[in-house]
Amino acid sequence: MRFNRMLLSTTLVVVALVIQVTVLARLQLPGAVPDLLLLVVLGLAFVYGHLAGAFIGFGAGLLADLAPPADHAAGRYALVLCVIGYLAGLVRPEKGQLKSATAPMLAVVGAAIGSTLLYAGVGALVGDTAARHVGLGSLLFTAAVYDLLLAPFTVPLIMALARRSENDPLADTQSGGGSGGDIASGWLSSGTGLRIGGRRGGLRVKAARSRAARAGRIKGVKRL
Repeated sequence: MRFNRMLLSTTLVVVALVIQVTVLARLQLPGAVPDLLLLVVLGLAFVYGHLAGAFIGFGAGLLADLAPPADHAAGRYALVLCVIGYLAGLVRPEKGQLKSATAPMLAVVGAAIGSTLLYAGVGALVGDTAARHVGLGSLLFTAAVYDLLLAPFTVPLIMALARRSENDPLADTQSGGGSGGDIASGWLSSGTGLRIGGRRGGLRVKAARSRAARAGRIKGVKRL
């Protein structure tokens, strides 16, 4: 189960980072850049919970800090996504399944605004004043709009992949405590019991019939 989480999370983060650097960052949109990496962290945290969300967010942010053409201090975006992943895991839907689009969309908007504010705040602490020159209000608005438009095409798919990795029957069987293994073993045992019981029942009926036939013959002989 944990291996499935690590494999899926690593794959999604790397793919999102490549798309982020090679495609989204080159669109030259006004204001902020659509943050696909943030949406991946949100989708995984909605299914895996706050601890896994924090670890995934930290790893994804650290990769973004080290990937070219990063021009900020390493660890800055890792801190931001770590906090966002932790908070997103705290408000995850029940059993990682979406019943309404309202709450996840609000979470996406909150994460976009919160990550932008936190990133700018950490930058101010280390002497980076780029957000002041661009305009913090414009960054907040465009980040929320871009991520909100991108979220319906990414977050549900990411959550579906994460739930599928969690419900892997092979992993449940290997772990020995999964419900899938219990259900499968229950089916096998019940099926075997029914077949054996059916055969035993058939044998008992045949034995009873043979006994009745023998009794009838004996009675007939005695009458004669």
